[in-house]
Amino acid sequence: MAEEVTGRNAMPVQDPKARVKNFHEVALGYTKEQALLEGARCRQCKKKPCSNGCPVGVDIPAFIALVKEGDFLGAAQKIKESNNLPAICGRVCPQEEQCEKHCILGKKHEPVAIGRLERFVADYERTAGPAAGSSGAVPTGKKVAVVGSGPSGLTVAADLTKLGYQVTVFEALHDPGGVLVYGIPEFRLPKEIVRAEIANVSKLGAEVLVDSVIGKIQSVDELLADGFEAVYVGTGAGLPNFMNIPGESLSGVYSANEFLTRTNLMKAYLFPDYDTPIKVGKRVAVIGGGNVAMDSARCALRLGAAEVCIVYRRSGQEMPARREEAEHAIEEGVHLNLLTSPVRIIGNSDGWVEALECIRFELGEPDESGRRRPVKIAGSEFTIPMDTVIMAIGNSPNPLISKTTPDLQTGRHGVLVADPATGATTKQGVYAGGDIVTGAATVISAMGAGKRAAAAIDRYLMRERSALISSTKPS
Repeated sequence: MAEEVTGRNAMPVQDPKARVKNFHEVALGYTKEQALLEGARCRQCKKKPCSNGCPVGVDIPAFIALVKEGDFLGAAQKIKESNNLPAICGRVCPQEEQCEKHCILGKKHEPVAIGRLERFVADYERTAGPAAGSSGAVPTGKKVAVVGSGPSGLTVAADLTKLGYQVTVFEALHDPGGVLVYGIPEFRLPKEIVRAEIANVSKLGAEVLVDSVIGKIQSVDELLADGFEAVYVGTGAGLPNFMNIPGESLSGVYSANEFLTRTNLMKAYLFPDYDTPIKVGKRVAVIGGGNVAMDSARCALRLGAAEVCIVYRRSGQEMPARREEAEHAIEEGVHLNLLTSPVRIIGNSDGWVEALECIRFELGEPDESGRRRPVKIAGSEFTIPMDTVIMAIGNSPNPLISKTTPDLQTGRHGVLVADPATGATTKQGVYAGGDIVTGAATVISAMGAGKRAAAAIDRYLMRERSALISSTKPS
């Protein structure tokens, strides 16, 4: 008799009416009982298609097998063989497009909730397990600089420290974590989770220096001259994009980057305990359809906006935001204004936003992204009363590193040119990965780039050491 297949276990969440008034985490996590039930759904496929869908190559059936046995600490350690930030990935990675998309069970039923299990065991280890200790690796005597402490940089730092390198991470802001702390809201990724994961990397032996803007305090060339034998650039894509439409300079227009940084890192949501408020009007429009747009819209509601709408020029089917994030936003009261795009932001006599003029679209043939191209509908312009407009249409890399390192080749939109397999740039000894190479992408893809670069840096430096030893041997 065939084994009965049950549906996946739902993640407990805060009630929408309650959570829209706070910044506490929306998803509450599995209990032990729920984790055991979900783990039991895994078929332990020998070919491991789910692992093939993971950008950092976690042995997913192996960690879920340990979950089935109730060995949650062992499961966490199994994940950490490949993924240094499991509590983060379990919360923000798009598993539905990666590991879970390849789950065999998902062909006829719902896939195993791999991300929820990853989150559970990582949280279990943090509260019940031993603190991470030193890597215990034999020191290589070689120093590596990592510029940026986002997911890509932290991955490189952890992997190289485990191999015995002396790693120093330079972070421009006053808190490490990069986009994990300034870009993702507390209700999706609590800061205490990020701090704990970074602490684990530090306990391995990596040094993390904050308020250290490479390109200002030192250039990449100066780092190489200062004893670092390799440099990894993982500074992300923090330069916001705009539409270049009339009215973007009005008061009340924010980039999503500024809006989320002020909300998250400067703790505007804790005013007056933190004296860093951010002005949010009663009517807010967020331009864009990705996760950043959803994050901005949901933050605006929590900061007191009465009406928040997403303005997106394609349909919901083409919207790049995770389905779960879009569903949560709609549950909380965010309205979707689809097949619509702004053409002008209208201000009042004091220079503040008072309305948004938009135009309707219809979908034509697919473009190079595979999504149907939006086509303007002539004469469909209309105006929406508005107090605040947040531009969430993507980011480009900050040009500081490239401008201060002339022999680093850049590509379209200022990204660094790097070998996708190794992260090697056009400058010897300098590697790069994550959003500064690909443009804005996912946390886990940046981590995958970091893992590939760490392995390449190790090969590069070990080859150099071998060559040096060979050249000093007596003939």
